[in-house]
Amino acid sequence: MTTEVHQQSDGAIIERSRRDPEVFAELYDRHAPAVHRYLARRLGRDLADDLLAETFLRAFRHRVRYDAERGNALPWLYGIATNLIGRHRRGEVRFWRALARTGADPAAGSADEGVADRVAAQGIRPELAKALSRLERGQRDVLLLTASGDLTPAEIGVALGVATGTVHSRLSRARAKMREALGGIDPLGEERIDG
Repeated sequence: MTTEVHQQSDGAIIERSRRDPEVFAELYDRHAPAVHRYLARRLGRDLADDLLAETFLRAFRHRVRYDAERGNALPWLYGIATNLIGRHRRGEVRFWRALARTGADPAAGSADEGVADRVAAQGIRPELAKALSRLERGQRDVLLLTASGDLTPAEIGVALGVATGTVHSRLSRARAKMREALGGIDPLGEERIDG
């Protein structure tokens, strides 16, 4: 891969891949680790491997529909991954309940230093998993994309196909429910909110 390709936006890479399909590998190289971490946190490593491949296969097949003016393809990829997770929703809820019982993080050892590390340091991982399993799907999607996706609310809206205002309201409701379930601890921060 050339330096020229590395400096191109995701949109430019996808556009080039329409003529030269092998160029799409650059998009995979850029974003596969982040998408895999997101999938592993939602469904566990084993299923994440399968869904990562399926996410990029779907992205490849639908690349002709991608708006190349959008420079960052990560929200689009998270959207595809989130839709695939929706198909495995029951498994995800079982996964979070099992995590609540065992306290074992499926993505432990990953480079992601997001919410799971802060939660682990506070010793509340089982309670977090139990509370996550009880959230509505849309709220859980927004909360987890915020925590581990490094996306803006607008990008999360693109990923989920909802308005930015909807992202804000879902996140607000999810955080309130999580704080209540976690005894005042904010799931996206380290502060304790009493009263």
